[in-house]
Amino acid sequence: MFIGKKFNSLILFNLRCNLENSFQFYSVFPPNYIKPIYKKDEQEALYREEAELKQFSHSPVKPAKTNNTCSEFHDELIRKFTNYIMRKGKKKMARKILDETFENIKIKKLNEYYNTSPEYRENIVLDPKVIFYQAVENCTPVLELQKISRGGIAYQVPVPMNENRAQFLSMNWIISTAQNKGNAEKLSDVLAKEIIDAANNQGRVIKKKYDLHKQCEANRAYAHYRWL
Repeated sequence: MFIGKKFNSLILFNLRCNLENSFQFYSVFPPNYIKPIYKKDEQEALYREEAELKQFSHSPVKPAKTNNTCSEFHDELIRKFTNYIMRKGKKKMARKILDETFENIKIKKLNEYYNTSPEYRENIVLDPKVIFYQAVENCTPVLELQKISRGGIAYQVPVPMNENRAQFLSMNWIISTAQNKGNAEKLSDVLAKEIIDAANNQGRVIKKKYDLHKQCEANRAYAHYRWL
């Protein structure tokens, strides 16, 4: 009796996995539906392009998501970073940590600005948002290693990353590197240091990206297994 139940549960598990794999690209809306434009600057740019506006007006549009807003304080990349910081659904705490991080970045850059001679001050970026964007861009990897089996042997094959995964790894590396510092410092203080270092192409996160690219370079002989 016990073996029969176990066998049935195994069949149901395999069926569920097959269904998940077969419907991983399923969407409520057909592929001809286009994404909504909810940012004011993007809408103004669309109005300037008459041909594009005409095409847009005759195409079915997906409804906007609940987190899509035209507020000038909304930023998609910062929203994602806040969600990656969040643990156990405590979004208020995650936002507080990010606000303190940006405040620390601003303080550090202002100290650097006033301690620098006037002729070099124009090269110092003071906006925490610009520094954050630069840090994420500098930490974004291009390749990753993927395990591919050929002839019973598993090879670590370098494959290009898609944009979403590369961006996720970049931000996740920044957060995990800051968390590995332990409890000696506040997370917001360490995050600020890591973001500033990454924006300057320095620090442990940049090293992690370069190490990954070196491993991909070392395994370039297996790159042809991607197409076999």
